Amino acid sequence: MEDTAPESADTSTRPRTWILWRLLSLFYDFWPCAAMWMLVSLLFNLGYTVLGHHPERENIPPGSLLSWLLFLACVGVTGLYATGSWRRGGQTLGMRPWRLKVVAADGGVPGWGALWLRYLVGAVSLLAGGLGFWWAGFDRGRLAWHDRASNTRLVRLPKPRRAAP
Repeated sequence: MEDTAPESADTSTRPRTWILWRLLSLFYDFWPCAAMWMLVSLLFNLGYTVLGHHPERENIPPGSLLSWLLFLACVGVTGLYATGSWRRGGQTLGMRPWRLKVVAADGGVPGWGALWLRYLVGAVSLLAGGLGFWWAGFDRGRLAWHDRASNTRLVRLPKPRRAAP
């Protein structure tokens, strides 16, 4: 199902996102991802124990093909969480408290390809010690590697106005 027209708010007038907000949202998002990893690991281990006829309840051997498949399944479920959240509302759970939102460079809803590219480049950036995130502090447009690669932006939404009593 396709989303409607791009948002009307001009993203260039919003304040730039600060590196600490990005890192805090990543830390917050770690917890739902860890829960998903545990569920995926449980399913893999149950399958290994029951279907693999290992009644002695051995764990999946490290470095085995099955352990690599488990790793890829965890990366995939994390990617589904991130890209699905960004596509649906522009935010993961961790982005909401800091009012961060992923948008396309034109302010609209990014496509699936751009979101998956953003996720993969962001993952590589994290594996490189967060270098791609820290890069945003030196970049003229305050863009991280994954922002540039996917032609998306992370914007900070304004505080919601409270209605007068």
